[in-house]
Amino acid sequence: MFEYAPSVDLFGSFFPIWMVCITAATVLTIGTRFLLIRARLDNELRPKLIVYPSMVTAFACAIWLALFRY
Repeated sequence: MFEYAPSVDLFGSFFPIWMVCITAATVLTIGTRFLLIRARLDNELRPKLIVYPSMVTAFACAIWLALFRY
C-alpha cells in the first residue's frame, strides 16, 4: 500500500529525486536565460515573473519523466 520515497545516492547520501530535478531545472533555466539574452529575445518574454518559474517547472517535470519515471 505504501511506496517508498524515490531517492538517489549523491556523494554518499540519499536525496529526494524532486530536489535533484528542481536543482537541474534551475540550472537549465539559468542557461536558457543566458542564451535568450545573447539572442536578444529576453526582452520579448513578458511577464518574466511567470515565464521563468514556469520554465523551471517544465524542465523539472521533463527531467522527472525522462530520467526517474518509476
